[in-house]
Amino acid sequence: LEEIELASGDVFNADIHEAITQIPAPSDDLKGKIVDVVEKGYKLGDKIIRFPKVVIGQ
Repeated sequence: LEEIELASGDVFNADIHEAITQIPAPSDDLKGKIVDVVEKGYKLGDKIIRFPKVVIGQ
């Protein structure tokens, strides 16, 4: 079991991330990208066990 590595500014991918909310982006370079990670995600091999819950800049 390993943690899915994420950081603010990473590009949002609906296949591996779960967007729980969208907020106005603090800066233009964060539009459509991850602003905050609310809950960590985990995977076992190639299978995602729990999707990381993230906040996206709009």
